[in-house]
Amino acid sequence: MDAGFQCAGCGEWNDTVVDESAGGSQLYVEDCQVCCKPNVLHLERDPDSGQIWIEAELES
Repeated sequence: MDAGFQCAGCGEWNDTVVDESAGGSQLYVEDCQVCCKPNVLHLERDPDSGQIWIEAELES
């Protein structure tokens, strides 16, 4: 499923693809497509609507 997140480092929007088979609550690292900083993505999917929320924070 297509989704996106705002980089916690530079603030730029990033498109991403979510693997729905990994469950409704996921945690993984993805590099920003603009500044290349690693973002830890916290993903939650609403089981009823299917809507996805992604929060990003810089990897420490």
